[in-house]
Amino acid sequence: MLFLPYQAELRSIEIDIYDYITKNLNSVPYMRIRELADACHVSTSTILRFCKKFDCNGYADFRLKLQIYAKELKELSEPIQTIDELPFIEFLKRTHSNEFQERINSAANILKESDLVLFVGIGTSSIFASYGALLFSSLFTLALNIQDPLNTPLYNISDRLDNKVCLVTLSVSGENEDIIDYINHIKLHSSSIISITNSSNSSIAKLSDVDIPYYANTEMYRETNITSQLSVTYILEILARTVHKIKNQ
Repeated sequence: MLFLPYQAELRSIEIDIYDYITKNLNSVPYMRIRELADACHVSTSTILRFCKKFDCNGYADFRLKLQIYAKELKELSEPIQTIDELPFIEFLKRTHSNEFQERINSAANILKESDLVLFVGIGTSSIFASYGALLFSSLFTLALNIQDPLNTPLYNISDRLDNKVCLVTLSVSGENEDIIDYINHIKLHSSSIISITNSSNSSIAKLSDVDIPYYANTEMYRETNITSQLSVTYILEILARTVHKIKNQ
């Protein structure tokens, strides 16, 4: 509620004041107490009581906190940049390089020998892990998305499956500690690990048998990583189609 971390209990007349302030957030921080009282058709003493409910010593204190709050809202509402197609175009060009093709073929050779593929990702990567599991299951083998890696341990994989399980990890940063722990657990079973990350220099990439990096421009909005996943989609699809082709030759 405004700059409060909790919901203040307001009377009917105070709710009217609150509504006026939220609808005129850019101007109220610069209004005198009399001006705000007149605009809300209340007395200045009512305005002061309203301010106290927002943990303010007086109207001046309330107005200062409101100015800071309005400024923070403005910064958070700044528009994000439009999608830049150039990095994706550059990525598509790299897909024709020998290095990229070798990584795809190496990953495909691991996957064609796997009876079970496990996908794991956190946040946005989890969504694409789910898509990858659906795609792989449709084209060549059973694939499952581990939606909650913290509560889905890998201790009890049968010894007979050790060499038939492949873990596909998706991570933009390549540094997610939960995913790294997951990789270390499955390494105890001598299972294979393929990673799709934004950099081959990341920790997850270095722990993997094969890493397929895409090198997209990292983009943050507020506290959320909104780096484009177009390249990830391409890698999942070309990988699935490559394995399907190999197994049906």
